[in-house]
Amino acid sequence: MNVIVGNKLKILRKNKKMSQEEVADYLDISQSAYARMESGESHSWASHILRICKIFGITPDELLKLEVNNKEISSGQIFNQLSDTVIEQYEERIRELKKVIKDLKEDKKSLKS
Repeated sequence: MNVIVGNKLKILRKNKKMSQEEVADYLDISQSAYARMESGESHSWASHILRICKIFGITPDELLKLEVNNKEISSGQIFNQLSDTVIEQYEERIRELKKVIKDLKEDKKSLKS
């Protein structure tokens, strides 16, 4: 979620032709603290969300939504999609590891023979 909001902050800031330092000054934080928000390293954007929205003229809901192919997707939908993808990747990795174990057991049996 931090990366999604961070990317959105960066786009909004650049569209307003503002520097990180200008936004940071408005939020009364350091430029490096704001840079961490944009990079997704920090979740402190949540404590500044109303002021951030005021700077960029958006609502909190707009900040937390992502557009994909001109369709708005909520952060919950993104989380669910990412969760499903991660689960599928782990399941595939488990299948691969089971095959490796099976092959190793077969190799061990053939060496004993």
